[in-house]
Amino acid sequence: MAAVIDIRNVTKIYRMGDVDVPALGGVSVTINSGEMVAITGPSGSGKSTLMNIIGCLDTPTTGEYFLDGVQVSAMKDDELAAIRNKKIGFVFQTFNLLARTPALDNVELPMVYAGAKDRRERALAALDAVGLKDRVHHRPNELSGGQQQRVAIARALVNNPAIILADEPTGNLDSKSGAEIMGIFKRLNREKGMTVVLVTHDANVAALGQRTIRIGDGLIVFS
Repeated sequence: MAAVIDIRNVTKIYRMGDVDVPALGGVSVTINSGEMVAITGPSGSGKSTLMNIIGCLDTPTTGEYFLDGVQVSAMKDDELAAIRNKKIGFVFQTFNLLARTPALDNVELPMVYAGAKDRRERALAALDAVGLKDRVHHRPNELSGGQQQRVAIARALVNNPAIILADEPTGNLDSKSGAEIMGIFKRLNREKGMTVVLVTHDANVAALGQRTIRIGDGLIVFS
């Protein structure tokens, strides 16, 4: 099975005034296409830094990162933005929806940036896939938290990304809505072969992954 995420001996050092602050100390991670993997670790462990590198939101200080076979670790900001839009579907704890914009238009946004021609058809199909075909014209304030997260998942799917990267996807939801959202991720992984990476503090969420990668003090504890 081909690796969709291949991180090789990556370090990340932040410069704070005259002080170098190491966040990652030589991390190697491989996630294969079609896996559902949880990344866990306490605050300050380097988990967020690793997530940002996986999501092409940041670049390593040293080491290499191949995303779906493409060397992205040395890319410039505009190149990273293009690869993010094409290869990664993001789902965030806070949903990150445009407040005054209907669900359908929120889902279309990544395709606008990508210049896709069949935006409306693909957005409708994505909303249908998460069970919201009867809510396409509702604004976020007319939707429950669980429904807003479904819109966010639909938005993450529309460009057929190599991976779905979900950052604490159930953190703002009640337990019932959280279970429904995790059910969607599992279905996407099982039925459509989507690669899903969950970044979470929640042991119950992590347990739903096929594998857990735990990070501590900037190093992989186990994977």
